[in-house]
Amino acid sequence: MTNTLYITGAGVSSESGIPTFRGEDGFWTIGSVNYTPMEMATRAMYENNPIEFLSWYYHRFATYRNHGPNAVHHWLADKNLITQNIDGLDGKAGNNDYIAIHGRLDQMTLYHSQGDAVDTIATPWDSVDEENLQESLLDIFNINRNSKRPELNFSFKPYVLLFDEYYTDLYRITEAQHRMYQADKMVFMGTSFSVNITQMALRAAIDNQIEIDIVDPDPIEIPYAKVTYHRMKASEYINIA
Repeated sequence: MTNTLYITGAGVSSESGIPTFRGEDGFWTIGSVNYTPMEMATRAMYENNPIEFLSWYYHRFATYRNHGPNAVHHWLADKNLITQNIDGLDGKAGNNDYIAIHGRLDQMTLYHSQGDAVDTIATPWDSVDEENLQESLLDIFNINRNSKRPELNFSFKPYVLLFDEYYTDLYRITEAQHRMYQADKMVFMGTSFSVNITQMALRAAIDNQIEIDIVDPDPIEIPYAKVTYHRMKASEYINIA
């Protein structure tokens, strides 16, 4: 029996109305300065300017929290799956064993030193008061309104891996790497190969000399002989797979 590992990126959720991370919706203005998504999504930004970080995070991600899964998520519901997406749509579609390698929008953790063992808890997004958004977000994440700085082991942080953080077992990285090296085929769907997890997966595939499918309308070219390119959307691929 083939052990196929599916690795999905933002392109899979775009058909559910979730903007891709590096799209125009990800940019944010503080004062007169425009920040890219890669500049906003950092631990440093959260530590030094949590109001702007949380406001950006809320508008960029949390406002899409009630979107539903699309046909691709449902097709992947019984598959061996690692997703880079934090939207939780794979869980909504019924996949109970997928790895959300970058975290989940609907959860938060104690603000901790990286590598510490902490639990995830539900983020009460529905209690956000949008008319008093900044104060409401500070309260939800247990950040003092006067200091406006998160306190280690006291405040909360969104359960999301930021660009200046590293993979830990909070994000199930050991299990993810095990799945990569146990796979005898990998299918990458809707990913730009711009983050470390896809590079890890590619390395595992090349080490084991297994076949790779890349599903994307404009796929990244990989210098590896056992790659098959499917120049189409994921929703088209599932009809021929």
